[in-house]
Amino acid sequence: MTAVLTPAAPADPDIAIEPTVPFASWPARAGALAVDVAVGVAVVATMALLTLSAPQFGWVWWVFTAVAALTVVAMAVNRWLLPSLKGWSLGRALFGIRVVRRDGTAAGVWRLLVRDLAHLLDTAALFMGWLWPLWDKRHRTFADLLVRTEVRTVARPERDVRRTTGKVLIGAVVVCAVAVTLSYATVYRQQQAVDTARAQIIEQGPRIVEQMLSYNTGTIDDDFSRAQSLTTENYRPQLTAQQDAVRKSGASTNEYWAVSSAVLPDPPISTQRAAMLLAMQGQRGTEVADLKFITATVRVDFVKVGDDWRVDSLTVLKKPLMQGGGQ
Repeated sequence: MTAVLTPAAPADPDIAIEPTVPFASWPARAGALAVDVAVGVAVVATMALLTLSAPQFGWVWWVFTAVAALTVVAMAVNRWLLPSLKGWSLGRALFGIRVVRRDGTAAGVWRLLVRDLAHLLDTAALFMGWLWPLWDKRHRTFADLLVRTEVRTVARPERDVRRTTGKVLIGAVVVCAVAVTLSYATVYRQQQAVDTARAQIIEQGPRIVEQMLSYNTGTIDDDFSRAQSLTTENYRPQLTAQQDAVRKSGASTNEYWAVSSAVLPDPPISTQRAAMLLAMQGQRGTEVADLKFITATVRVDFVKVGDDWRVDSLTVLKKPLMQGGGQ
């Protein structure tokens, strides 16, 4: 008996038989991106926010800027250089995935760089490009389509990637915590101290100047001694010379009060120094018929001595004008 064999149908050349490729899942890609990018971005963002509150170009500002720059470099090495040297980035190694060309060969540094830049298209399209792998048969984003790459599942490195990833995460948290603590200790607390000094000088400054310039002929020695106690050792000799001149010319009761005042921005107020502009009014004499009313504008520099503010200099910007009396 002769068996008749049916010849096999010829293969259709138009049908491409593609081997099964283990493409990376969307959660794995998202997790790898979080490790490779989100952690570094969090550190850079923290440093950027802290530099806004730090004095520009001060040493703290430079520390925060240097940490941010080093973080960017570390992200670039991990994201672009390590995959070319080791075959994986930290996040991709943790999730067992790898970026390759469509033929399965290594993507290379420049392709990985262009791919990350092309992720801007994924974001610009209302983040639709990041979701595209959910229904693309080869699990590709717009960036993958543009640079002809794929993300495939591969065996994890033999080294303990989880431990390394944990150290990186802990390191990032520690760096941010130390930076925040440093900012609080050197910037925030300093600003609080400056704000306290500002409140003190706004309240005390005008009263100090009023007491220093006011005196009564009946208690002139005590009033002059009190005025000298309100000045620094630097300004006291000048004030004493002015008081001696008043005595020689025939002292008359003077009473001053500040009608308006403002803390000057130049030089900037600190915990130890401040400058104020004051508009003063007052009267000279005791007899109603002889009273003279005075107006003047002065600039006063204050220095903190111990816990108290003292006058370090007083400059008359507008000479006293007197009205009434014998004028």
